[in-house]
Parts: sequence; C-alpha cells; structure tokens
Amino acid sequence: MDNTQIEQLKNFRILCVEDEAGIRRRLVRTLEYYFDEVIEAADGEEGLDRFYETHPDLILTDIEMPRSSGVEMVRLIREIDRHVPIVMVTAYSNEEYLLELINLNISHYILKPVNATNLLEGILHALEDRLIHRIDLAEDLHYDLRRGELLYRDAPIPLRRRDRRFLLLLHRHHPTVTTYDQIADHLWDDKPMSRGALKTFIKELRSRLPVDIIENVPREGYRLKK
Repeated sequence: MDNTQIEQLKNFRILCVEDEAGIRRRLVRTLEYYFDEVIEAADGEEGLDRFYETHPDLILTDIEMPRSSGVEMVRLIREIDRHVPIVMVTAYSNEEYLLELINLNISHYILKPVNATNLLEGILHALEDRLIHRIDLAEDLHYDLRRGELLYRDAPIPLRRRDRRFLLLLHRHHPTVTTYDQIADHLWDDKPMSRGALKTFIKELRSRLPVDIIENVPREGYRLKK
C-alpha cells in the first residue's frame, strides 16, 4: 500500500454502519486515522438517514443488523445512487450470497473478522477509480503509484527505495520546503543523518534523474522545482 494513496483518504467522507456498539467504536477509531470525517450509524434505517443527510463518498456497512439490514439499506441507496462505493462486511462466503452483493453493485466485501489490514485494503479497492495513481513531477516525468516506478517518457528510471520515498516526500510538501528534520524523520529511520550524508544522497539521486527537479533552499531543506 502506498502512503500517498492512503493520505488521499482524508479528502473523502465515510459512513460506517454497524449495530454492535463496541465493534462500531473500534471501526470508527480506525477510520478516523485515515479519514477527516467519519459518520456513524447503528443500523440500516439510521444509516439510510445519515446517507440522505451527509452524502458520503464511501459507505462501510455490516449486513446483519436489527430494524433494517445492510442489504435492505443498500437496495434503497442504489435506487437513487448507483455509483457511491460500498464496502460490505459479511460472515458469509458462499457464492450465491456473494452474487447477490455483486448484483447490488457492491465495490468490495470484507469477510469477518475485520482487522486494520483487510479494512484498509477494502477501502482502497473500493475507491481505486477515485484515487490519484500518477504524480507529475516535470514534463514527461511522472511517478506511477500503482507500479511504484518513476517514468520518463514512459521508460522506467531505476531508483533506490530511499530515492522514491524522498521524491514522494517532496511532492507531499510541495510547494513548501521539506525541511532537514522532516527528511531525517522519514528517510533515515531514526538513525542519525549528517548533512554530508544528505548531500551525497541528493547528488547521487540527481545523477539518476533525466531532468533536474530538486531545488536546495539554503539552511532550510529541499523542494520540487515545478
């Protein structure tokens, strides 16, 4: 999973529908780590009300709930919105049941028990078409987030892991300066970073790049030239 894609989740509003209060609290706490806005509901009826009120970008819902099940809620939502991504949490894995979810245009389903890993994977899968997968760094030079490659005129540029992390870090802070402290925290993994080591790293990275996109800001750090 790419951190740049995960960071994009903050731009989306998610509705979480779960009837068991303890499970819902755990889900909401996890979701709040990724999303700036998390709306919660205790069953399908309340979830439908919250959907009308808040127009979420993504719905995460359990299936078996009192008053109105997740499937009933989704059927009603699909009558007015065929496109909002929906991730369903289910304990069932038989083909006939999963076919019903597909017919409801479900983006993804997660088999219980839910953990942080399969939850995040399901969310990223559901939002795949709405996430940015390409970062333009200069004319003819872009970073492909799906492939984890830097491409110049569609040809891959060999880079080390630290090179890729540095370019993504510069992009994240653009147009502001990425400070020396931020570089040390993100690239040196709690090991001491000397200015000499950093200068050597930048010099070697520049030698690999087909165009010069790194600007040094004296006594502050680095930024992208774009």
